Amino acid sequence: MSMTDPIADYITRVRNAAQAKHLKVDIPASNLKREITRILYEFKYIQNYLIIDDDKQGIVRIYLKYDEDENCIIQGLKRISKPGLRKYVKASEIPRVYNNMGIAILSTPRGVMSDRDARKVHVGGEVLCYIW
Repeated sequence: MSMTDPIADYITRVRNAAQAKHLKVDIPASNLKREITRILYEFKYIQNYLIIDDDKQGIVRIYLKYDEDENCIIQGLKRISKPGLRKYVKASEIPRVYNNMGIAILSTPRGVMSDRDARKVHVGGEVLCYIW
């Protein structure tokens, strides 16, 4: 099976696991997926994560986080820049997701970072996804 958009696959796996109320989800690893997962952990959208080495590309195991009513902390994920239509922004045009209640993840020349970090260092880039 050919996968043309691995980030959309990542987002779909996390979204489906959250809707099905799974405790964890396994995703084939890449450096970009590891960085996105690190940002999710940094902003407390997930409980924890592991990088599992399986002598191939590896696996990112994400432990989802739920509130006391068993609702997933991640309410929504949306892919913004797609292979058919890339979405780039300048540092002054970085979007605010749900009035700063969510985050945008950007791929910048300085690495993958959240919208808040990109504003601090005043760097733009490709908007990968929104999370709220």
